Amino acid sequence: MSVKSQFLKKLQARQSAPVSFASKSQADIAEFRLRITQLQEQMDAWLVDTGLNVEAFMASVTDLLVEGGAFDISGIVLCVDERAVKFVPVFLYGQGVTGCMEVTFHDGGNVTSLGRLFMRSGTANNWTFTPPGTLSRPGQCFDESTFFSLILSLLP
Repeated sequence: MSVKSQFLKKLQARQSAPVSFASKSQADIAEFRLRITQLQEQMDAWLVDTGLNVEAFMASVTDLLVEGGAFDISGIVLCVDERAVKFVPVFLYGQGVTGCMEVTFHDGGNVTSLGRLFMRSGTANNWTFTPPGTLSRPGQCFDESTFFSLILSLLP
C-alpha cells in the first residue's frame, strides 16, 4: 500500500468516526448549534427572491443543567426598516423539550412575544412552534407557512 493510500484510508476513517463528547449536554449543545444553523439556511431558502435575508447574532444562554451553567449560541433575526422578528435561544433543557427559541416581534421600543420554537419536543425531532399562552398543547410543525405567518408583522 502506498503512503498516499495509507493517508487516504486514515483520513476516511477519521471523517467517518463519530465525534465524541464528554457529556450528553455537550452533544445537545452541539446539536442545538447545528440545528439553528440549518434553520437559518432553511429560512434563507424560503426568502429567495424577496430581497430579504436572515442574519445571525450571538446570544448567551443560561441553563443550570449544563456544565458551566451557560453557553454561547447563535440567534436569528430578520429586519425590515425599524421592525424585526428575532429567534432567540432561551434554554437547552425544559419539561420534555430540548432546545428552545423565543420568537419576538420588535417595533421600535415595543417587544411582543410571537411564541416558541422547540428543537425536540416529546417524540417530535423536528422544529415545532407553540403560540404564546399554549404551553400545554403540543406544537405544530414549523414550516414555511408558519414562518411567513410570523414575519408578516414586519410589513405594516
